[in-house]
This record gives sequence, C-alpha cells and structure tokens, in this order.
Amino acid sequence: MDGIQWIIFILIIQVIHFLGTWKLYVKAGRKAWEAAIPVYNGIVLMKIINRPWWWVLLLFIPIINLLMFPVVWVETIRSFGKNSLVDTWLVILTLGFYIYYINYAEDVQYIEDRSLKPKTGLGEWVSSIVFAIVAATFVHTYFIQPYVIPTGSLERTLRVGDFLFVSKFHYGARVPMTTLAAPMVHDTLPVLKTRSYLADVNPDTYKTSWINKLQLPYMRLPGFEKVEKNDIVVFSLPADTLYQFFKAQKAVIKPIDKKSNYVKRCVGTPGDSLAVIDGFVYINGEQLTLSDRAKPMYEYNIYAEKGVSTRLLLSLGIDEFSRTYISNTPLSASQIQILRSMGYGVFTQSGTNVIMTDSKGIQPETIRAVRLSLKEITGRERNANMTNEMVDQLRKNEAIDSVVKIIEPKGEYGGAFPQKPNLYPWNNDNFGPIYIPKKGTTVEINSKTIPLYKKIIRDYEYNDVKVTGNKVLINGEEADSYTFKQDYYWMMGDNRDHSEDSRTWGYVPADHIVGKPVFLWMSFDNFRQGISNWRIRWDRVFTTVGGSGESVSYFWYFIALLAAWFIFDFFRKKKKKA
Repeated sequence: MDGIQWIIFILIIQVIHFLGTWKLYVKAGRKAWEAAIPVYNGIVLMKIINRPWWWVLLLFIPIINLLMFPVVWVETIRSFGKNSLVDTWLVILTLGFYIYYINYAEDVQYIEDRSLKPKTGLGEWVSSIVFAIVAATFVHTYFIQPYVIPTGSLERTLRVGDFLFVSKFHYGARVPMTTLAAPMVHDTLPVLKTRSYLADVNPDTYKTSWINKLQLPYMRLPGFEKVEKNDIVVFSLPADTLYQFFKAQKAVIKPIDKKSNYVKRCVGTPGDSLAVIDGFVYINGEQLTLSDRAKPMYEYNIYAEKGVSTRLLLSLGIDEFSRTYISNTPLSASQIQILRSMGYGVFTQSGTNVIMTDSKGIQPETIRAVRLSLKEITGRERNANMTNEMVDQLRKNEAIDSVVKIIEPKGEYGGAFPQKPNLYPWNNDNFGPIYIPKKGTTVEINSKTIPLYKKIIRDYEYNDVKVTGNKVLINGEEADSYTFKQDYYWMMGDNRDHSEDSRTWGYVPADHIVGKPVFLWMSFDNFRQGISNWRIRWDRVFTTVGGSGESVSYFWYFIALLAAWFIFDFFRKKKKKA
C-alpha cells in the first residue's frame, strides 16, 4: 500500500470501530460522536477502560499493535462486566467483532471503578507475560536486536558463534513493512519451522495478492549515522529467495524485512567506483585502508620440502585447512558410511582408502569406535586460509620454504556478478571497476551496461525491463539512461576467499539495511558442533565491535559492578528492615 491507501484503510478501521462501540461510549457517559473521531476516539477509549492515554500510540506502531489490539479488546469488554474466560476467548477469536454483539444485543452496564488487578494468579502471570513481550518487541524492532554469526565470512574479525547486539538506531530503525507477523522472530517460527509472517510469496501472484497489499511502504526513523566505508553492517540479503535460511527450496519472493539477515563489511558507498585487484579493494583508484581491527583472510599455498606439519599450523592458530588420512587396512562399507555420515570425505585412490577432514581431523574416540587404522599424510604443499599475522609468523619459521597467496588471474571468469562472462569476465580476486549507484544520479543504459543495473531497475525499483537486440525497454519505452531512486552499497566479507557477498549477487539497496553491530556479549568456539561441544571464548565476551586497537573485554568490570549492586542492595534492605 502507498500512503493514500493506508490512510483510506485506517479510516475504514475507524468506521468499523465507531459502528461497534458507539453505544458502549454512551453507556460509559461519553458522547456517541466521540467514537467516530480518529485518534481522539482512542484517547477517550483509554479513559473508559482506565488505561493510560499513551496506549493509543502503541496501536499505531507496526507489529506492536498486533499485540495491543487483543489487549484493548479484552479490556473493553471487561469494563462492561464481561470477565469470563469464554468472553475473553470470543473477543480474541472473532478479532474484536464480539464487541458488536455486546454493543447491540446485550444490556451491559459500565463499571467505572473496575479493579485493574488480575483476580487470579494465572491472570497476573498472563498479564505480566503480555506486557513483557510488548516491551521486548518494541526494543527488538526499533532499538537493539540480538544476532548470532552463523557463517565464517567475517572470520577472524567476527567469528562463527559470536553473539552480538545490533543497533537499529545508529542508521535509523527500519519500520516493519510486513504488518502481519509474529513478534521477536524473523522469517521462521522456532520449533514449528514455518513462516512467521503472512504474505503471498508466489512470484506469479505476489503483486496482486490482497495480503501483500497490507504491507507498509519503506520508511526509516531518523538515525545519527550514515553507513560508511569500513562499517560492519547487518542487512537483508537482496538475493534471498528461500523460505528458510540454510534450506534448499523452490524460489519465492519475500518481503524485504523478511529476507535472511547477513552481516558483512561495507567497502563501497553510493557514488564510488570500486575494483578488486589481486584480492585488494580499490575505491576511486586508491586501495581501501581497512580499520585496524579488521583481520582479512586469504587462501595461501604453503610449501615445505620436508612436508607442511599439521601441528605447526595449529600452533599458529591456523585452523582453515584440510587434513588427509590413508587407511592402513581396507575400509568396510559400514565404516565408510559412518565416516561419511560424520561429514568426512571418503574416496579410493590407487586402491587405497583416503579420508579428508577439516583441521580438527578425526578424533581418537572416533578412531576407536569405528576401529580405524590410519596414517596422516602431510604433503610438501598445503593450502590454508590465513590472516596477515599468520602469514608473517609462518614465513619466519625455518621449516617453511614459501607461502604464496592464491589469486584467480585477471580475465578468468569465476562466476562473479553480473554473471555475464562474455562482457564481464570477473572473479573474486580481480573484479570491476564498477559504479555503485547513488540516489538521483543518472547512468547510461545500453545492451552492455544493462546487466549491471537490470536487477536494480527491475527488482529494487520495480520497473519492467526487457532487452530486445541492442535495445533496452523500461516500462515499454526505449531507454538510453536511468536515474536511481535510492542509494546502494557494496558489502564484502573479510574472509575474502570464503565469502558469498556483493561480488556474487551485487548491490545492497538502502532499504535493505538493518543495523550496526555494536557489542559482542558472548562467543562460543565449536558453535556448529552441538551445544555439548561449545567452549566460551572468554577474551571475546563483553567486547565492542567497533573502535580501534585491540578489543578489550568488559566482562569482569560488569561482574564487579553487578557484585557491588548486590552488596549495596543487601545492606539497603537490611537498613530498611531495621
């Protein structure tokens, strides 16, 4: 819906409210016309049900209002003596229309001095839970959202298993567009594993569906920062077409605010010309200087005449490499099945069973349980993903002969955006140059440039685009230029060779920006190996995401402050009791 359509929709709701409540207003000593004036009728209703006037504001806040409307319906009928459990369920299940029955069919009396305290322990418990959910939803939606790092695209700047608080007020909170959604969850309901929102996701009916007509237009509250280069940003993945994250399914169209959330580093802002040369980002012809907390990683080839030791790599903190084992005895079919079920690669080479694992290798308990007889092969050459510090340490070691960065050659297509190898034979290491669109700027459009901007024009700015021969048609008319309606950004992971980012799916529109990670409150190693294997990374607990220099943990400061409060509170209560 656009703004005018929403105003009309709100006026219809006001008419429905007036028709269903005007008699109740009169019985409460008010005038019938007071039930018909938008906003004012809500303030009057709050007086009738003995609730604060600011509850009216909550009725106009998306998602929050889904929680508040049932509360107001229940409070309304209770103000007229309808306190039974049956009445409560009737008004909720009929979406408030049970009030029509009370308004016209029942001779109810207004209870002016109604007690607002729940009459039972269960009622008090439910009341507390409801308002706790309302408060938490408000904070989650408009101020701070918890987020966990699920993939290694920012290793080692942010690590898999880092639990973050993401600020929505730095860039300005995006008002929820999907108005019919469960509070405090994203696109999937926990346990049930179903969509958490109501929307038609069928590409054929998405634009015409009445459910999608209830979506709000893009709006953002004022922020006090703009997205800058080097910022780590959480955003809705533009290319997301999945019902659920990490689950392969038929493609769907998702509302912007229900697309999967990604976290990357912003390396290009609106108006920039960006290129990647031998793995390094260049902005307007100059190499981008990353913040001192950034720890970019690249893939390297390591060579040692006497073999590259696994123990050496692990001792330097290098843990993104593979290990190879050979079986001293032939593996049985059941042994192979068990190993493969545990995620290990098993194949036969020259009649010998070979097992491939990650850097953790095969644990002794697994070797015993599956009855394996293995030997690890440490060849002269191994590939590993490393930070600059790791590379420096490795090169200083006398056992290592060379450490060479692996780079995809310029001109060799590597599946990069815009997936047009004949026109743009780009790859992750040598990419661009490419222009990052800025709102209000105009670019030339032709058969060569349209692959760069087609997704923007069609999917993000909602135009019909067709290419016929050398002609480009936008909304049925031949076009040789296009003016952008919003800003765009270029996001990349610090783990450069193991990150699916803008080099794969292109630009990130401004309306997809979610927030800025500001605080890391917990971090677990072995996060993807089951909760029993989690190990707390104490040096990362209670640290800030931004800033310069080495991050400092504030955990023990927090514990000291908490202990001081408990001591103070103990003596305060003791003194009060005395």
